[in-house]
Amino acid sequence: MRRRTFLALTAGLPAALNLLGRPARAQAAPARRFLVFYFPDGVAGPSQDGQPSLWHPRGGLRDFELPAQLAPLDPLREHCVFLDGLSMGPTDAGSHPGGAKKLLTAVDGGNGESIDHVLARTVGADAPHRHVYLGVQANQNGASGDKHISYPSAGHSTPPEDDPVRAFERLFGGGVAPGLPAGDPAAEARIAARRSILDAHLADLNALRGKVGAAERSKLDLHTEALRDLERRLGGMAMEAPPPPAETCDAAPGSVGRVDRGALYAPELFPTLLRAQTDLMVQAMACGLTRVGVLQASHHTSELVMSRFADTEMYDPGYDMRSHQASHYGPRHDPAHREFAAYVQQRRYWVQRFADVIEALRARPEGDGTMLDYTVLLLCTEVCDGNTHLHDDMPFVLAGRGGGAIDTGRLLSFPGRRHGGLFASVAQAMGHRIDRFGDAGEAALPGLVGA
Repeated sequence: MRRRTFLALTAGLPAALNLLGRPARAQAAPARRFLVFYFPDGVAGPSQDGQPSLWHPRGGLRDFELPAQLAPLDPLREHCVFLDGLSMGPTDAGSHPGGAKKLLTAVDGGNGESIDHVLARTVGADAPHRHVYLGVQANQNGASGDKHISYPSAGHSTPPEDDPVRAFERLFGGGVAPGLPAGDPAAEARIAARRSILDAHLADLNALRGKVGAAERSKLDLHTEALRDLERRLGGMAMEAPPPPAETCDAAPGSVGRVDRGALYAPELFPTLLRAQTDLMVQAMACGLTRVGVLQASHHTSELVMSRFADTEMYDPGYDMRSHQASHYGPRHDPAHREFAAYVQQRRYWVQRFADVIEALRARPEGDGTMLDYTVLLLCTEVCDGNTHLHDDMPFVLAGRGGGAIDTGRLLSFPGRRHGGLFASVAQAMGHRIDRFGDAGEAALPGLVGA
């Protein structure tokens, strides 16, 4: 059965090439993937008055300690590479927008194609969706331009898709046009029809299961059930009661409807939306629908009220603490200072969400390991310290072995090297040869990627 036929029949089930191992490709390794996880407003790096970074690990190549902000990655350190010393260069240093423009392009002013799009049009070109860009409240208040980090061409960023229901339909439902608001009969009918995507193909699916061995059936069942669960969850989100008018979206927690598109920017729903977008991205990659993706959580200078995240250490219903507000914590790392304490908690929250992505990939068998073994993950933000806004010693973390190209469990230091070299290395890990990347012409970082 051909890949395209299989995808058409199953409307987004796992790609037949990975699951069935056609004779012509029985020995081929699973496709390598690149996934960016972005969070806003930097970390608690070197302080304004000269205190050392509270983000960067200290120690040797494999014997190092992770600070509090990185604590959620401690159980996963063997799957990560922690990077010190990389700089995005002096231009626009001290600026959130300048950092966002350079972050994935490694070119001042965003005047270059970002690494995600370079890989999408090369190693990802044969996927049904070359590039998937999902956001969570990344377009809030009409955010545009430098608030977005993905650049398909020099000087031109594109907005991510903030709506999980619409993203699901585009990825798994054949590219349906944007729908009507929840509560509209036409929208409900359309969503109900999409909710049974798998059921419509059960006969074909059962016939396919009969042609493969027990191991392949087990993998097929695993991916199918995951997609069913995701479809049910997103369908439920879309079909709940319509929310109050849009102008109430900034009101107190609980005053905004949970799921309709008018509530996509309610801060208390952010964790639920992030989980949905994360699951969508992982499922799209598991299904062979894309090899390159970007998850953008909010945007720089974020007004996201993270103190409204229930069941987290940040939760404080009596005080609205915004991300950007907390990032301006003052000249010192002072745990007694309210903004600083909240800022560290917020950074830890983002790292935990990155850990969730790692765990989601680890949970899915692939080849002789898991999806994580064949993926390169990048954790990033647009500045180093959120108070100083500097672009040196950037807080980059990699995860995943990229098909064996990357030796994980290490702390690597590249003092003064430009971060374009990181992307040259990532491209090589993905099988796309780039000798240099970015306007500084930085070569691949020595020792990051194996021969």
